[in-house]
Amino acid sequence: MNSMPASESPFIIETTDLWRIYPLKAASARKEPVDEQQGVQALRGVNLQIQPGKFVALKGRSGSGKTTLLNCLAGLDKPSRGKIRILGCDLDTMSEQDLTFWRRIHIGLIFQSFGLLPTLSAFENVELLLRIKGEPYEIRRLRSLECLEKVGLTKWKDHRPYEMSGGQQQRVAVARALANQAEIILADEPTGELDSKTSQELIKLFRDLVQKDKITFLMVSHDPLVDQFVDQVHLLKDGVIIYKEQ
Repeated sequence: MNSMPASESPFIIETTDLWRIYPLKAASARKEPVDEQQGVQALRGVNLQIQPGKFVALKGRSGSGKTTLLNCLAGLDKPSRGKIRILGCDLDTMSEQDLTFWRRIHIGLIFQSFGLLPTLSAFENVELLLRIKGEPYEIRRLRSLECLEKVGLTKWKDHRPYEMSGGQQQRVAVARALANQAEIILADEPTGELDSKTSQELIKLFRDLVQKDKITFLMVSHDPLVDQFVDQVHLLKDGVIIYKEQ
């Protein structure tokens, strides 16, 4: 797997002139090459640098390219051109198989819709990720319980998603993202379906995880509450980062 660092960098996440252009539907159906002038320019030369152990918010209006950027950083989407360097790895040089393996080891993902399996308990939803990774049962059990304790859900470990509130379900999703001991967590609108009180509790949890576990946390959000907890706010407009707050 081609994922060894080529050189030292002070940044754990770095993009250089990153573009993502989607073909128009008609051209896509005909499987024609993407016409950069005619296609949808979701990202237009994004330059992003994030240091290790930072809590960073990515904000912008709907359609500004936030989720597209997050998907590219997770290796879930391929940029049209430009460079993505994460943990010293050049994502554009890696195959889909390599990206899947790399993501399992290094990246935790949190989604707005929780993404929990409804027939599994909280414990089983967290443990499943480690099972896919191939960890032995005892390691899976101990790590899953540890992660549920971190998010304050030990007493709810045997409950299924429909038996929990939205905030509790999102905490299970956080525990799942922590399970593989990822260095980076990428979260897409994790408070989007929660009330303001629950949102604030969850953002405080993220802040604690960054401080205690030295995780780098990048969160896409519209929530104004995040500004008082994060280290940086990057504003994305029309596929370009227009400013950074510290």
